[in-house]
Amino acid sequence: MSSIIQLLPDHVANQIAAGEVVQRPASVVKELLENAVDAKATDIKLIIKEAGKSLIQVIDNGVGMSVTDSRLCFERHATSKIRQAEDLFSLHTKGFRGEALASIAAIAHVEMKTKQDQEELGTHIIIEGSKFMSQEPAVLPKGTSFAVKNLFFNIPARRNFLKSETVEQRHIVDEFQRVAMAHPNIHFTMYHNGSEMFNLPISNFRQRIVNIFSGRTNEKLVPVKEETDILNLQGFVGKPEFAKKNRGEQFFFVNDRFIKSGYLHHAVMAAYEGLLKDGAQPSYFLYLNVPPHTIDINIHPTKTEIKFDDEHALYAILRSAIKHSLGQFNVAPVLDFDRDPNLDTPYQYQNKDAEYPTIQVDRSYNPFADDKPNKSFSSAPSYKKAEAQPNWESLYVGLKQSGQELSEMVFENEAVTSSLFEETEVEQEVKRTYQIHKKYIVSPIKSGMVIINQNRAHERVLYEEFLTSMTVHQASSQQLLFPLPLYFSSVEIDLLAELKTSLENTGFVFEAMEADHVLISGLPVNVTESEIAIVLEELLRDLEDGIPDNSFSQNDTIAKSMARSLAIKTGTYLTEKEQENLVHNLFACKEPNVSPFQKPTFITMSVEDLDKKFSV
Repeated sequence: MSSIIQLLPDHVANQIAAGEVVQRPASVVKELLENAVDAKATDIKLIIKEAGKSLIQVIDNGVGMSVTDSRLCFERHATSKIRQAEDLFSLHTKGFRGEALASIAAIAHVEMKTKQDQEELGTHIIIEGSKFMSQEPAVLPKGTSFAVKNLFFNIPARRNFLKSETVEQRHIVDEFQRVAMAHPNIHFTMYHNGSEMFNLPISNFRQRIVNIFSGRTNEKLVPVKEETDILNLQGFVGKPEFAKKNRGEQFFFVNDRFIKSGYLHHAVMAAYEGLLKDGAQPSYFLYLNVPPHTIDINIHPTKTEIKFDDEHALYAILRSAIKHSLGQFNVAPVLDFDRDPNLDTPYQYQNKDAEYPTIQVDRSYNPFADDKPNKSFSSAPSYKKAEAQPNWESLYVGLKQSGQELSEMVFENEAVTSSLFEETEVEQEVKRTYQIHKKYIVSPIKSGMVIINQNRAHERVLYEEFLTSMTVHQASSQQLLFPLPLYFSSVEIDLLAELKTSLENTGFVFEAMEADHVLISGLPVNVTESEIAIVLEELLRDLEDGIPDNSFSQNDTIAKSMARSLAIKTGTYLTEKEQENLVHNLFACKEPNVSPFQKPTFITMSVEDLDKKFSV
């Protein structure tokens, strides 16, 4: 029998490796940006077209590559980062596997221009699907430029698997922000379809965070700093009152590398214990520096998972450091409940000397003297000798007894019991609905009773109201006396701009949309001013995976999200009138049987069912 095992050609092996390394355009952005950082660049530009499907270009002013290196960098497992196996445990660079460029070149058209500072000419290389099309010298500036075009051109199934342009663009922005936050000492610029999205100058950690996440981020940051033998921790956490429902602003960086760790996230949540509402997620931007030999990065090609030598110690340090910072900056409540805050010494008085109070004395005052005290002393109160009050019995002296005796007076001793209606015409009002455990509403019907889930029922009612106002007629709006500013990140502002027309149909009125905030001057009738931020945050979270293309799907998504945010929650007490109103509105809906999320809103129980329960 002949041998059947054989080595795969390099271009086939590269395509297989690309399945893990390059999952979407954002993966290419991450690899190219990290290569630019490793090249000691101080200025990095990212240019995107059509969310990376047609062009991803990264330009840096780093050290560049020689002619030999520029050809060799596209080979598998070729890298300048490590030399031997021991180097894996002392990594100081982003990349080390030597797979990224070979994988990218296997599934795209790649054009690379690079030049070292001491060389007169640079190198211009064109590769299409792992095939070198041309290599020639060229006059170039110092640094390297990678242009990746027509991603997945030779894997149609993978290209069709990509999400909408909005979703892919959001993933690219996420990767860009992660690299930019880890390196505030580098100037980053990002362009999408010819327009500038980010321009982040060289700054410190705090300023870089503020430049990425709008200007209002600065006021909600609490600094965290701790230095130990096994960990140097610095960064910022958000104040509890700014916590959101989503995890959009949660970042861990270990040795300037973004990571995801559920264990460390639990440590942060433990530090916030008792300070957050149910379901709220705090913001945090934490930079951990640990000795390279105590971590293992080589877990997954994306390098977002890390194994630590002593996770328990890191957990304890992280939790205590955050808790200390929250207490130090008066974010967490103090334990001295009897303390009077009015007696606290202001900071500006801490170096001020105490002043002795001045005392004024009226030396002519005699409390036993009959005459009045001296009027010249203004601060002394005037005293008046109390006059003797008459006895209370003297108040009735001189009153004449009336000639009419009490016995002769006639009093009305029977209540008027007459009625405008006959007793047979008045029906006693019967209670029609009952609330159980502040969750269910029970209402009797002819055949038995109906049990309604108040949350799902209200979701259905609100959903149909919003959908009707968006598709059939213009919704009414309540105007605010003063416009309400709400702050969002640049990506969220772009989402709101796309949804503006649909939101205005529900009753929102946008006075202005700026780069980092929106001004709202009108709200839907059933939305209060305190709920508006929650409603929009929930909506943006629901649309993270992209805005539907057709208008009905877009309206449907908005109506569902707003109905879920504004519906009566489980545990809310309803008056009898509110219960009846909810029941009537539910059965006036087109589809009262299910909620907008296809869950049953009510069940019926007949008298026969009840009889069976009691049968022996």
